[in-house]
Amino acid sequence: MTVADTLRRAARGLMAPRQLRKVARDQFGYTSLRPNQLDAMRAVLAGRDALVVLPTGAGKSALYQVPGVLFPGPTLVVSPLLALQQDQMASLTDRGVGAVRLSSAESAAERRDAVAAIRDGSARFLFVTPEQLADPDRLTEIAALNPCLVAVDEAHCISSWGHDFRPDYLQLGRVIRALNRPPVVALTATASQPVREDIAARLGLTDPYVIVAGLDRPNLFLEAAHCVDEDQRWSRLVQRLADSRPPGIVYAATRKATEDLAAGLTKKGFDAVAYHAGLSSTERERRHEAFLADEVPVMVATTAFGMGIDKPNIRWVNHVTLPDSPDAYLQEVGRAGRDGEPAQALLLFRTEDTGLRKFFSTSTVDPAEVSRLVTLLETAPRPISRDELRETTGIGPRKISQLLSVLEQIGAVVAHRDGFTLARYAPTPSDAAALAVAHMERFQTVQRSRIDMMRYLAETTNCRGQALLSYFGEHLEERCGHCDNCADGSVETVAPTSAEPYPVHATVRHGEWGSGMVLRYEGDRMTVLFDDVGYKTLSVPVVVEQQLLAYVR
Repeated sequence: MTVADTLRRAARGLMAPRQLRKVARDQFGYTSLRPNQLDAMRAVLAGRDALVVLPTGAGKSALYQVPGVLFPGPTLVVSPLLALQQDQMASLTDRGVGAVRLSSAESAAERRDAVAAIRDGSARFLFVTPEQLADPDRLTEIAALNPCLVAVDEAHCISSWGHDFRPDYLQLGRVIRALNRPPVVALTATASQPVREDIAARLGLTDPYVIVAGLDRPNLFLEAAHCVDEDQRWSRLVQRLADSRPPGIVYAATRKATEDLAAGLTKKGFDAVAYHAGLSSTERERRHEAFLADEVPVMVATTAFGMGIDKPNIRWVNHVTLPDSPDAYLQEVGRAGRDGEPAQALLLFRTEDTGLRKFFSTSTVDPAEVSRLVTLLETAPRPISRDELRETTGIGPRKISQLLSVLEQIGAVVAHRDGFTLARYAPTPSDAAALAVAHMERFQTVQRSRIDMMRYLAETTNCRGQALLSYFGEHLEERCGHCDNCADGSVETVAPTSAEPYPVHATVRHGEWGSGMVLRYEGDRMTVLFDDVGYKTLSVPVVVEQQLLAYVR
């Protein structure tokens, strides 16, 4: 960066509060900005990366929209779902701000018109999915537009989806570098410490301005109930729906479960509709719009439904399966009560749910495929594109993206604008395969620990609000007062049987598990988030007696 660039950025930072408030008021109708909003906007406008975790309905979209109006060039918005993009584009258009999209839903002529609108300044925001950016020609076309800001909406998808069924999320860091590295703002309503670290690493964020705030939702009543079998889970769900005012969402684990539940609820007299990724895009959009228009009182869905949904009057969210992590749980229940009115979140779980979730979370790499890929790159005289690698190896597009990402992480592969090459000091094909397998095993270990933490949240007899927020690194001094355990008076203040040996959020080291961060104490137990093995609950007396943890100052 030149001295002139530095001075210009500093000037933007000094002028930012007045400019941002004026744009927010005149262009978007915001009479005021929350302190967290203003701080993040100032950081972005001054050219700094930002990672923002704020609850649903807290105005995260404004964090890129308001600064985006002030930048001299366009803002690129990476968003996971076309329906979500459509909602955001409509909102911008209603405010007189041009927004266009490049996606599979537009014709070639419409895509050309979208690029032209960005080029002539009549549109300031360009929406894309990660898959669009995986196309080298499309990326070159976008890079020529010189975006001044990249906003990654629903950024937790990088961690929750990128390692599995949408691996193009893992390539966003390379994409951002190819765009001449504009500032990046990553936005999400839910991201625990390891997810935040994953987001920052994948996007290549540089000293990001981090905001994690306001995750407690006092208007949202949290409940969980253990069910001994499916009959009990079904009867409790039916009773809850009979006692609840619509609209609401029922989350299930599989496509078949959504269809079966919707059919069963319809027979019971509830107007229920299923939603899952197996439906055609047209049908998904139709059901999505019907729910927004209050034409569908009960939506029975997989997690394919609801992300970023702009519907303030959802009165309840019921789970009939254990979510795969507290991250997912907070995201899903956060869709209720966005209007600030009372709302309910009921989790109906069975012990068997844990095994099902661990099965779904399993993602592996084939050592033979890794070895074959590295061998091919070893002999290549030039960078090879992902499509060429896919065609030559016969590995599917989703798997090839995942393998390339893993190879980048272990230092075996280097990504270039026109393809991939082997790193200068890359391991041998067999060593690369072993390193890739070990990397994925570490990732899966952390994922399984997140499922264990979700089960703890479901089974705890202590304050659920405190347990949930401590997972995200927030600390509630008092009981939340809006969960079933607080309401029935079963929560008691439990004094630890021994002194708390390490402060909450202190960094500690274990001889086998490596470094970690202390998250919370509960009686004589403590929870530590370790970098390599995830969440562990330990006995405080045993930790002290056997000196299992060393305090890293």
